[in-house]
Amino acid sequence: MNPTDYIPHRPPFLLVDEMISIEPGVSAVGKWTLTGDEYFFSGHFPGRPTLPGVLLVEALAQCSGVSVMADRQYEGRLALFGGITSAKFRRQVVPGDTVLLEVTMNHVTSRGGKSVGRATVDGKVAAEAEMFFVFVSAE
Repeated sequence: MNPTDYIPHRPPFLLVDEMISIEPGVSAVGKWTLTGDEYFFSGHFPGRPTLPGVLLVEALAQCSGVSVMADRQYEGRLALFGGITSAKFRRQVVPGDTVLLEVTMNHVTSRGGKSVGRATVDGKVAAEAEMFFVFVSAE
């Protein structure tokens, strides 16, 4: 499944390559494969390229956006990243890694919601985050 069917993000800021599963308004699983050609690797630690943690959290937020925007009751709206309640980074993500992005929606109302996400590489946790978003008109 293509994440662009649900969220407006496009390269170079689309950070999810493929959706593996979507349960509208409940959960989503996506993946992001890092080739090493991404724009940020050249400057985020030259000689030891590392995915910036903030982009890993953004990828989780994009998966959360797919989950809620797949729910037809939110048509005509846009889910905007409202904030990060907490985030923990457990390991580096480097060129060649494929990141599995798993999110669960904790609470969704007509105004916004909260989600939790976990990013793993080869079954090892790279990051965990609690996030929230707000709905605005898509127009």
